[in-house]
Amino acid sequence: MANTAQARKRVRQAIKARDRNVAQKSNFRTCIKKVLKSLADKNKEESNANFKEAMSVMDKLVVKGLIHKNKAARHKSRLNAHIKALA
Repeated sequence: MANTAQARKRVRQAIKARDRNVAQKSNFRTCIKKVLKSLADKNKEESNANFKEAMSVMDKLVVKGLIHKNKAARHKSRLNAHIKALA
């Protein structure tokens, strides 16, 4: 248990940050699932729109340090390859 006022405040801040990070990572996974679902439906226009949104979310998470830049690049590359193959 935190004994000092500073330590108690850091605990409160850590809880808030964790909740925020969990929500953002969940949104990241949801965006990827939307792209995969539209790919499964063979809807190229919807896939492109969802992919654009997913790229934006990934880039924001990289800047915030929640995911590694190579992880974002890997997801972007693989999703884009699936979309290109849909032609």
